[in-house]
Amino acid sequence: MREVAFIKQNKEKWLDFEKAIFKNQLKDPDELASLYVHIINDLSYAQTYYPKSKVTTYLNQLAAKAFQKIYKTKREDTNRFVHFWKTEIPLIVYQYRRYILYSFLIFITFMAIGAVSAAHDDTFVRLILGDHYVNMTQENIKNGDPVAVYKSGSNWGSFIGITLNNLYVGIKAFLFGVFGGLGTGLVLCFNGIMIGAFQYMFHSEGVLWESVRGIWIHGSMEIFAIMIEGAAGLILGASILFPKTFSRFNSFKTGIKDGVKILISTFPFTIAAGFLEGYVTRYSNIMTNWLSIGIILITLSAISFYYLIYPTIVTRKLKLEHGTI
Repeated sequence: MREVAFIKQNKEKWLDFEKAIFKNQLKDPDELASLYVHIINDLSYAQTYYPKSKVTTYLNQLAAKAFQKIYKTKREDTNRFVHFWKTEIPLIVYQYRRYILYSFLIFITFMAIGAVSAAHDDTFVRLILGDHYVNMTQENIKNGDPVAVYKSGSNWGSFIGITLNNLYVGIKAFLFGVFGGLGTGLVLCFNGIMIGAFQYMFHSEGVLWESVRGIWIHGSMEIFAIMIEGAAGLILGASILFPKTFSRFNSFKTGIKDGVKILISTFPFTIAAGFLEGYVTRYSNIMTNWLSIGIILITLSAISFYYLIYPTIVTRKLKLEHGTI
């Protein structure tokens, strides 16, 4: 179909939808949902046959604004705060799920590089972690308490200091995405290498299990959150490099808005990790293995469910409600 014919055939429907959404001339919910589905179908058709046309840009913007308007004004049985965590964040995470995959792959790859480098170069761990920290950890291992470093200072002081530092790292991972995602990549690379070298140091000393059952009580949520924050930074970088049918400025605005929401969503997990590090990890040496493992599995399962499973559940539910699957 020629583009002119396509526009002529659907123009009234698009204008009708604009009125229904933006001028509060709301129709029956079923009819409104049907119109929204038609808009999405028209957008898919336009992207296929008129990818560089203004009508494609128009439909893209209309669909995006309509989506935000529908779910922003949708009456919920809970307040706006709960809606943010229960629906809005999962939908955004699902939309950008491939960036979470990219962040995980970058981090895990460089964590492996850090471990392999430490295994083949005796000086690598000291280069990454510093002589003071390595010497202190080796002394703690000799004294029979590999994770004694987490017992220094008061509970509340450790909690506040650690949490603020982790929030700083997460915010930096996001903001550095403004450099086309390269800055975020470097943050992920450095932290991945550091974790890999850190854990290999304990392995080389024969106390890997003792370190894992202590460090990962807080580390499961702390490290997972950093990877999610890295994904937010990659989203910001991609919005600048790959604006698609939007202007680069509008793409950047969308990228920073969605990225900030994902960043904010990690804060409760980061704070919880800081609490565990300040109040629980220090007692890992007197815990039973089952208790340590239980805490690790519970914390890892909670954050994994929220970012990897729950977004799919929410998205599928909404698609079923609107008859798109």
